[in-house]
Amino acid sequence: MPFDSATDYPMRLSVDEARRRIVDLCGQRRVAVDSVPLDRALRRVLAVDIAAPHPIPPFANSAMDGYALRGADLPRDGEKRFPLVGVMLAGTDATLRVREDECVRITTGAPLPDGADTVVIKERVRVDGDAIVVPAGDAAGANVRPAGEDVAAGETVAHAGEILGAAQLGVIASCGFASVRVARRPRVALLVTGDELVPPGEPLGFGRIHDSNRYSLGGLLEGLGIVADPSAHVRDDVGALRDALRAVAATCDVVISSGGVSAGEADYLPRLIAELGRIDFWKVRMKPGHPVLCGEIGKAIVFGLPGNPVSSLATFLALVKPGLMAMQGADAASPSWRARLTVPLRKKHDRTEYLRARLDCGDDAVLRATPVERQGSGMMAGVAEADALIVIPEQTHALGEGDVVDVILLPDAC
Repeated sequence: MPFDSATDYPMRLSVDEARRRIVDLCGQRRVAVDSVPLDRALRRVLAVDIAAPHPIPPFANSAMDGYALRGADLPRDGEKRFPLVGVMLAGTDATLRVREDECVRITTGAPLPDGADTVVIKERVRVDGDAIVVPAGDAAGANVRPAGEDVAAGETVAHAGEILGAAQLGVIASCGFASVRVARRPRVALLVTGDELVPPGEPLGFGRIHDSNRYSLGGLLEGLGIVADPSAHVRDDVGALRDALRAVAATCDVVISSGGVSAGEADYLPRLIAELGRIDFWKVRMKPGHPVLCGEIGKAIVFGLPGNPVSSLATFLALVKPGLMAMQGADAASPSWRARLTVPLRKKHDRTEYLRARLDCGDDAVLRATPVERQGSGMMAGVAEADALIVIPEQTHALGEGDVVDVILLPDAC
């Protein structure tokens, strides 16, 4: 029998309210902290602020290959001869001192000799035996990187909650840290349900389709640095699904299921979550993705996504991803992008709608969004053609050409 939806949990929430509830719930289930080497920290969420223990660069150094000297000795007109008293190379431990009207040959990155405060680039000078001749025109202090020019000692170079990219890792390394404290990646189980599903590579019988959601949802998770384990297909059997939910909820932080979440004869997920745990909310005013569910079994948070491939994608990006970010202490808000529509849009319902679109930028440097033709909730080819989702808000029924809309970038779009 279909599940009785007469309940005391919220139903048909707005997208904003559903996202808020998910972020609050996941924020209460923060994962533990790990210490990992820098070469394993890419795309991890930083758990603590990092402050520079010393200035960067730690010493004044040359920004160019040339000759270090005292700026006060530069000629005001004509040219001047400077005896060469030594060489400073990057990485050298040697210490030299420049006195009045002397110079030292220096390479990029090498420490400035004592007494010097200026570097004249080698292209500006004429070598004359064991001396150089410098023409007028250089400014005192030129071509020198002062100590702390990039980062001052004690300055915070990375903040807790940041997702570490290549640039952040480089700055942390320049501070001398070989490892960082990051949020442990959530343990996520992915369960795809449906007797109609056949693994790719196997022949299709009548009424069967190949399983695509394990790969699209698995790819979305991997884009966040999370590998679903386990990732399994569960048949439409109440006992099999109950056993699978119990098993993964006991070992995982998050369970993501696909299919079986609506109100049909074989949609067992809502009743089983209510039986094994609790439902936080069921159904959201969005298209596609209306039947999405959020609940808990033990300590695991359960996301029940619709089985239609595009519905799964939209609900993951709009709702699940912010929750996974909040669980790691990261900012749950996705980067905000806006674009101008190239065509007018109409919708008859009041829900928030997500349309697949292509983005481009014209000669006017304005980002533009054009809906793709295939918009059905089961049409994954339309997703493959798109690089963004246009967001049409609730209660908005008409948008004109040139109107500005919010867009969600699809993974790998840029």
